[in-house]
Amino acid sequence: MNKLRKHTILKMNDLGKTKTPFVFLIDFDFEHPKIWGIEESRQHLLWQTPSQQNYEETSSTVDSFDWKVQPVYYGRYQKAFNLVQSHLHGGDSYLLNLTMPSRVETNLSLAEIFHASQAPYKIMLKNQFVCFSPEIFVRIEDQKISSFPMKGTIDANIENAAFILKNNVKELAEHNTIVDLIRNDLSIVADQIQVKKYRYLDHIKSNRNELLQMSSQITGVLPDNYHEHLGDIISKLLPAGSISGAPKKKTVEIIKEAEKYDRGYYTGIFGFFDGENFDSCVLIRYLEQQGDELIFKSGGGITFQSDCEQEYEELVKKIYVPIA
Repeated sequence: MNKLRKHTILKMNDLGKTKTPFVFLIDFDFEHPKIWGIEESRQHLLWQTPSQQNYEETSSTVDSFDWKVQPVYYGRYQKAFNLVQSHLHGGDSYLLNLTMPSRVETNLSLAEIFHASQAPYKIMLKNQFVCFSPEIFVRIEDQKISSFPMKGTIDANIENAAFILKNNVKELAEHNTIVDLIRNDLSIVADQIQVKKYRYLDHIKSNRNELLQMSSQITGVLPDNYHEHLGDIISKLLPAGSISGAPKKKTVEIIKEAEKYDRGYYTGIFGFFDGENFDSCVLIRYLEQQGDELIFKSGGGITFQSDCEQEYEELVKKIYVPIA
């Protein structure tokens, strides 16, 4: 464990013990975590959850919005997909979240996109990235911990889209695998694990299309003194199962071999502790500034039943911002 990771875990424990509010970012590899007090965070990070935010609303009207996508080259994706399939058929993994970086061009700045977009969770690390995530990581309220893995996506404008998504054999297998993984993850830190809601649908509108996405809710009960161990609890659940796969350790090794790029904060997590309750999201729907270029990172879950062209199309459909 690197020093920064250890320091962050201990600091979260200490702040939880004294019930001191804080916010944090953790990257996919947990190598560059950041943690701030609420007021301090304003200098570096703008953020919004369904219940809280650290910035004043500004006029967010967009008169014109240009959005040009240059998806990752299909041949690169296909090569990675085939490598993943060889591991899946070899029994090394049952489910792997394969992602890739794509270039986009727009007339808006990261800040303009942040303020104009609508999402349950919005995060902007100044001059680095903006994220508008629909996916909760974990919530903790009154000693109960809940996770909401999101697996399964379809174009909402397709006729009978909800029926097709819920009856897709591949999507069902993928969703069930991730539900089992999250149940096992939560059992490491909590008791009385149960699937509270199973395969419910969310409707997401964007500048490019409308999507239906499928989620489930898994809950558990934490020990009485969980505040004192917030850092330990979160670190034991990382990386998020929905953006890695199962079994987690081996699947992450395959991800590194197949993707050959640095995810950075993409597919990491953002979190907020208000002194009593805890909320967090998975950093997906993610646009990053890299020099003079804007890079959108996206992907999806791969099983042995996956079709390469369909998965590539899903990756491209997810390159959007939620400005309806």
